[in-house]
Amino acid sequence: IVVLLLLLGNLRGGLIVASAIPLSMLAAFIAMKQLGISGNLMSLGAIDFGLIVDGSVVMVENIVRVLHERRGDHGVSHVEKVRSAAHQVARPVVFAVGIIILVYLPILALRGVEGKMFRPMALTVVFALAASLVAALTLMPVLASLFLRKVSEKEPWLFRWAKRIYVPVLDGALVRRKITVGVAVLVFLVSLAITPFLGTEFIPRLDEGAIAMQIWRLPSISLEQSNRISLQAEKVLREEFAQEIDTVVSRTGRAEIATDPMGVEISDTYIMLNPPEKWRFDSKEELIEAIEATVTKRVPGAIFSFSQPIELRVSELISGVRSDVAIQIYGDDLAMLKKKADEVVRAVQKVAGAADVKAEQTTGLPVLRVRIDRQAAARLGIHAEEILDVVEAVGGIPAGMVFEGQKRFLLQARFGGETRASLERIRDLRVPAPPAVAGGPRRLVPLSQVADVTLEDGPAQISRENISRRISVEANVRGRDLGSFIAAAQAAVRDEVELPSGWSLDWGGQFENLQSASRRLALLVPLSLLLIFLLLYTTFSSARLAVLIFLNVPLAISGGIAALALRGYPFSISAGVGFIALFGIAVLNGVVLVSYIVERRERGLGADEAAREGALVRLRPVLMTALVASFGFVPMALATSAGAEVQRPLATVVIGGLVTSTLLTLLVLPTVYSWFTARRTEVEI
Repeated sequence: IVVLLLLLGNLRGGLIVASAIPLSMLAAFIAMKQLGISGNLMSLGAIDFGLIVDGSVVMVENIVRVLHERRGDHGVSHVEKVRSAAHQVARPVVFAVGIIILVYLPILALRGVEGKMFRPMALTVVFALAASLVAALTLMPVLASLFLRKVSEKEPWLFRWAKRIYVPVLDGALVRRKITVGVAVLVFLVSLAITPFLGTEFIPRLDEGAIAMQIWRLPSISLEQSNRISLQAEKVLREEFAQEIDTVVSRTGRAEIATDPMGVEISDTYIMLNPPEKWRFDSKEELIEAIEATVTKRVPGAIFSFSQPIELRVSELISGVRSDVAIQIYGDDLAMLKKKADEVVRAVQKVAGAADVKAEQTTGLPVLRVRIDRQAAARLGIHAEEILDVVEAVGGIPAGMVFEGQKRFLLQARFGGETRASLERIRDLRVPAPPAVAGGPRRLVPLSQVADVTLEDGPAQISRENISRRISVEANVRGRDLGSFIAAAQAAVRDEVELPSGWSLDWGGQFENLQSASRRLALLVPLSLLLIFLLLYTTFSSARLAVLIFLNVPLAISGGIAALALRGYPFSISAGVGFIALFGIAVLNGVVLVSYIVERRERGLGADEAAREGALVRLRPVLMTALVASFGFVPMALATSAGAEVQRPLATVVIGGLVTSTLLTLLVLPTVYSWFTARRTEVEI
């Protein structure tokens, strides 16, 4: 609102424009409620007030300008002046806001996690923009006719100051056309050169204010010993990190009927953190590294991995693992699967940014194996079934059913606990044998005489997928973007791990989501650009003018890339959505400027004169729409609340892109228009 007042120079005009904000928001929420669409945090953050009022800014600014220019024309009524001013910009406003709405529509085609996050946002913006367009075309002229009867004779000081700087720069650009266009092309090429160094990730990691530490032990561990290790870890954390940690709670094992079952050898330890102001560490990554070093040193018999409570569950639901990256190896031999998984672990651990790399625990569960010596049993006349009956009694033989009302309980008979706990006693169990002589007493033979009884390490679990046995290798990524880490890890695995013939290896986790969303964006972004071009062509009925306005897009992209690089953000799906939104906003100012230049040309002005006059007349609305839209995204760009990590790249892209696209609109667009038109005239002559 402050920007509106300073550039418009009219308090009532600024308040009239600002009135479009609550009306558009209310209309958007009513529309979503009527359609049964639930919003989310991204929906609220996406409502950029500057974006909503862009159409109203152009409308009211033109009304103020016309009233200022025709203030001495007493033969025309005030209402008629407002009406003519509104008609003058109605067409470009409709198409400009329509283009912004149009570029948001492809976002509705996103699927998966990114679709759940960004579709409500896109719908909210579309509904709000549609309502703002209606308000700009109907409500703004009415309010202007009622409250803008007096217009100041002097232009606002900020606009006069901007004009003083702009006029000589514009004249220089119009004279030095090749240099102006060359600088714009150079900026675009430099931004393309920066792009590979940004890195990529799926969605920025949200700070949940807590750490989920997983404790992994041998599968053969007892519940009592597992709990002792968990309690020891909790005690160490409370002692060493009292300033950083508020609460520590562990949960060991999970029922098989749960959505993500796990044995008693795995514990989830939830570490609730104090506010960062109390920490002795500069970042959460440093805190995690310190915790990992401490528990690894002071809690023997376990390995540790770190994530966040919600992130952990989401990763498990998406890819079946509890880490950022999942490497799935498919084969037939369990022993060879374990060997190859260990090779992958060693290869990935060498990659910079790798953390908590571990293979799925598929072995280590003690198994009592009884192999019947059939020759010895045959010499003693003992059937294999009699031997197996004794072995079965170690675990329990059904002996009946107990009824308590409607309840039924299976009754089993088995050897006592002391016998079952000792391998020697199991070997000494007696197996009945036929009498040595006919009519004599039956004999009892030790089990060890007719069977080989051993305790071996068996498989703790056997996972299957795609009609094949599978083992997983998990890894988290710290201090590095996901895309470059995966590229380096894939190269390391290719060089160091050779799979047997017929085996395969897949990469999943967050990387799988990144690949899927990137493929979809690779279709949606060109589609957005094509829709923009078609609408521009429809607006001006000229491919030349459509291409001219379309030049806004490359330099807008340059600013977005530069802004991401300056803030150290990798390219993410959030930033990709920001680029889609930026395309529409960048084109809006081009439509407003070129439509006025075309109007001046139709009235008989030359190309250079029309370009210069159009740029000067449209300086104020272009500055207002760009600055208001940029300031509207500032709260998102600087936000630190829950979910701000997803919003910041989006807002950063839009703000950076608007800076460069505004410069293009005000300098390069008039220059290219006059140049192309002059060359076209020369060809015709």
